[in-house]
Amino acid sequence: MNSPLLQLLVLAGIAIFLILRLKSVLGTRDGFEGPPAGQGASSAPTPRQEFEVIDGGPDHDIIDHVAEGSESAQALADMKRAEPSFMVGEFLGGAKQAYEWILMAFERGQMDEIAPFLSEDVFEAFSQVVDARQEKGLTIEAEFVGVRETSLIEARFDESTRKGEITVRFIGELISVVKDAEGEIIEGKAGIPKKQKDVWTFEREMGADDPNWRLVATGE
Repeated sequence: MNSPLLQLLVLAGIAIFLILRLKSVLGTRDGFEGPPAGQGASSAPTPRQEFEVIDGGPDHDIIDHVAEGSESAQALADMKRAEPSFMVGEFLGGAKQAYEWILMAFERGQMDEIAPFLSEDVFEAFSQVVDARQEKGLTIEAEFVGVRETSLIEARFDESTRKGEITVRFIGELISVVKDAEGEIIEGKAGIPKKQKDVWTFEREMGADDPNWRLVATGE
């Protein structure tokens, strides 16, 4: 075999080796692909990695409603440890609905409907007002317009009893008129809404089978 032919075969062998080597390193691509495994993992995380929650990070379900590091934030965290399924946002949504329901039942004198959801003290206070209206022959016509604000004011947790207390401020609007025994309006204006401001405290034993919170205190 002459020398030029030998050199050509050697070069061809080297070329084939390089092609196979490059193919094994780069792979075969068809259209758009993400970075190869092991490359760019830190600079281009997958969507799953972007939404992972880091253990020990801030709980936005708490700090979105109370100041981080506050006593209320600690109380809410303790409630979550006592009942892992408890969510502050869900509680406030339920409290908003309960506010409308309890307030309208009170305005209409329908105390039996809401009795299981009131503490004895609150039930007695509400009932006294309803009884006084009835003794005077007064009637109330009320229509709920909506809740304009729901904000968490304070939270407390008693580890010995596992009872949590959450105080919420509500600003609502309702149309309410009070009529005397002759049907004359003595308070309020028909068709004109008014603001209703209340601060209510709800209580519940965390981890208990009964999921309902009770209204244990009211104020303004």
